[in-house]
Amino acid sequence: MKERLKNFIFQSDGKYTAELKLEEASFGLGKLPTRLLPDGVSKSICGYCSVGCSLDIHIKNNQAVNLTPTRHYPVNLGEACPKGWEALTPLRAMDRAIKPLLRNPNGQLEPVTWARAMEEFVNRFVAIQHKYGKGSVAFISTGQFTNEEMALLGVLAKFGMGFLHGDGNTRQCMATAVTAYKQSFGFDAPPYTYKDLEESDVIVFVGANPCIAHPILWQRVCMNPNHPEIIVVDPRKTETAMAATRHYALNPKSDLTLFYGLAQILIANGWINEKYINGHTIGFADFKNHVQLFSPDLVSQKTGLSMDDILEFAELIHRGKRVSFWWTMGVNQGYEAVRTAQAIINLALMTGNIGRPGTGANSITGQCNAMGSRLFSNTTNLLGGHDFLNSDHRKKIADLLNIKEDCIPRQNSLAYDQIIDGIIQNKIKGLWVIATNPLHSWIEQKTLREQIKNLDFFVVQDMYDTTETAQSADLVFPAAGWGEKEGTFINSERRLGLIKKVAEPPGEAKTDFEIFKLIAYYWGCEQLFTEWTSPKEVFHILKRIAKGQPCDISGIKDYQMLEDRGGIQWPFVLAQETAEPERRLFADGRYYHSDGKARFIFEEIKNNPEPVCDQYPFTLLTGRGSSVQWHTQTRTAKSKILRMLYPQQVYVEINTDDADRYKIRNSQWVTVATRRGRVRAKSFVIPTVKPGQLFMPMHYEQTNQLTLSSFDPYSRQPSYKTCAARISIDEWE
Repeated sequence: MKERLKNFIFQSDGKYTAELKLEEASFGLGKLPTRLLPDGVSKSICGYCSVGCSLDIHIKNNQAVNLTPTRHYPVNLGEACPKGWEALTPLRAMDRAIKPLLRNPNGQLEPVTWARAMEEFVNRFVAIQHKYGKGSVAFISTGQFTNEEMALLGVLAKFGMGFLHGDGNTRQCMATAVTAYKQSFGFDAPPYTYKDLEESDVIVFVGANPCIAHPILWQRVCMNPNHPEIIVVDPRKTETAMAATRHYALNPKSDLTLFYGLAQILIANGWINEKYINGHTIGFADFKNHVQLFSPDLVSQKTGLSMDDILEFAELIHRGKRVSFWWTMGVNQGYEAVRTAQAIINLALMTGNIGRPGTGANSITGQCNAMGSRLFSNTTNLLGGHDFLNSDHRKKIADLLNIKEDCIPRQNSLAYDQIIDGIIQNKIKGLWVIATNPLHSWIEQKTLREQIKNLDFFVVQDMYDTTETAQSADLVFPAAGWGEKEGTFINSERRLGLIKKVAEPPGEAKTDFEIFKLIAYYWGCEQLFTEWTSPKEVFHILKRIAKGQPCDISGIKDYQMLEDRGGIQWPFVLAQETAEPERRLFADGRYYHSDGKARFIFEEIKNNPEPVCDQYPFTLLTGRGSSVQWHTQTRTAKSKILRMLYPQQVYVEINTDDADRYKIRNSQWVTVATRRGRVRAKSFVIPTVKPGQLFMPMHYEQTNQLTLSSFDPYSRQPSYKTCAARISIDEWE
């Protein structure tokens, strides 16, 4: 059949023949005809952050006309943040990608047919592999599409197309938590449920600003009836810090020192749970010896906190009956991030604050399906939390998928930063980027923009062809977005939720699932995917893969069960069909290491790779700007309402004393410079940033022209949060 199709793919007018369209449709490769949506309400999980709110999409005359938050969904309980309320708007944007685009000999992107795009994609990637080897091509994907699409891409690229290397943009946000959990617990297993935010009597947020980044989680904090102590550990006085009962404004990247110091105080005073330590952990004696050097005096010098503050913090942990520790990017994006996350885990373990209501060492995830990416993308680990390096795991996956074991790579992929280094070193010659925008979001951005030209072939698959990354591509595939497809997401608390198709993709855009199936067909590996006929069928494949793993979901019957139960947290096996809607891990004190015990892991403190100096006397911090902005603003900027709620121009926050010293007025153009470059920004003079520090939101592309290429050695996650900078009245005025 394929040979017959190849004989008439191209016509003189460059369009499909009617016969080809029918042939493609018979293989499930063509765009399906518009379906009629019944009037009423269709529930779907939001496609922005990892909280996983449910939205009621209101359908009228075959159109999604409005939405409201789902009232009784156990995650958001009838609430939504501003981004959620505007979730439909990006689908109607005028700059949607509607046709495949190919760069012509004059350097311009011009529309082509899907058949032409497929031939170009296959021929050029095959030619690169033939010339340079299988390791010369790579893909970078996302935490923004469904589990079913992630798994299909991972199997297609790794098992079908022979790609050795593929990573996701979740490397930028969650790799640290993944690595920390794997090493400490034996599996990537966030232990909590959101209800813990309502049941703690002490809540510790480290490098987390849920008021802005996860507003619905902050609502859960506000529902806590215990009048909890809310402790924020953050250099800036963030919105969350303003609402907290305690704010410890430590020096940037001194948190590992602080947590070792807190452990020292807790141990010295006997404020630990020796029964839990002895029964459920390994390595405490060595950890105890390690932290003895971290006296309150030393910790005070390193962190900038007073000794009284440090002692008070330790005592608050001791007095708490249910203490929960929560962290996000302020921890994850650091040069010693994994050990910092594990220092938080150590505090929870040594005080027995894990496995009980209102406790836990809890990483809040970033993107809507970052947890799905961690389990099912087939990038940094084999499908379902298996290991590429383990022969038993490779055989197991091969048997489950009915494929040959030698299709599965016997090596781990390069990480995101190593793929980028491979481009710079002319080792990676072909790159496929799906649903992410690295020419805006990647660290030390100018270097990537310059080095992307080293590629022989660069493909971007996105719902918009106007992103910085798409505009640099040789080939652009127009993809459907959230709301134009179906599948499942997994949120921060391990809850699988269902997303539904409530709109048709515009023009010739296809779902990512359809694009991957089409590539498999033209590549000639479609025989691997005879079962992969639809997202619903792929979900059952994922159930087989995860069965027996810590992330077992074999008890979930189908998509309808997910909707009926308000989502389901993993693990969920048949015996748990009557389980409570919110469940935490480790209630039995057993972890995923072979001996069932958690590990105390620690290390010597590392020096900041770029400390301040006379030439660059400020520490530049980056992070979330507002609750209405999302990442590179590819989608949120499409909403007129959201645009009205945040500054349109890049800005830099500076302390009032520093502004006086440098004669900088509020809302004045200034120059912010680091060793990577300089950018113009509007000044925002504000006391919530400490003297000697600057803050710039990550949402503006100028910010990552300044950030430093520094990475945690274990997670390979970039250290976006700190580098040396200077500021002056605009040098270009």
